[in-house]
Amino acid sequence: MEDHCGSILIADDDAGFRALVSMLCVRAGYDCVEAAPGAAAVSIAFAKRPDLVLIDVDLGDASGYEACRELLDRFGQSMPIIFISGTRTETYDRVAGFLLGGDDYVTKPFEPEELMARVRRAITRTRQPKRFPSKFRLTPREQEILGLFAAGLGTQAVSEQLISTKTVSSHTQPGCFRSSGVHSRTEAVALAYREGLFETAGAPRA
Repeated sequence: MEDHCGSILIADDDAGFRALVSMLCVRAGYDCVEAAPGAAAVSIAFAKRPDLVLIDVDLGDASGYEACRELLDRFGQSMPIIFISGTRTETYDRVAGFLLGGDDYVTKPFEPEELMARVRRAITRTRQPKRFPSKFRLTPREQEILGLFAAGLGTQAVSEQLISTKTVSSHTQPGCFRSSGVHSRTEAVALAYREGLFETAGAPRA
């Protein structure tokens, strides 16, 4: 097991699913708290702010979207939220989640490794990771995309998170990274680790 990486609030009305996700997160070094109703999830978060909230869109007593709004009203964009849903899986559902302020949107079923990569990336974003050294002259968007790749996401997953495949493609062409002295996405990620922007587990350096 990795060292303690942060705390995660898992809100889902399916106890079995909560237990599964909690097991994955604990194995990765996170502390987990489970909640079933949306109101309970919000109350728990208000009482002790988690580093990340994983929340189902449908929570029985309330919408995950409503809970997201309450959490962002209290904590602002510093609160990373990942929506999860096995029923609302259309593109417009994901878009709605992003527009409401969610950091990511995962549909069931999912690959455990991909979920954990997304979790690490969301938590990394809020812990003020070091910026890529200015001498490499990467744009903010290139830095964001590079961070997603470094967290373990593939091109398709990054495209889904950023909505536009065209955006990812245009920022990962070889010429975009050459100003940094590298010639491929792999070299850019390796350079980011060497410069201390990311840890191998996807978490920021202390």
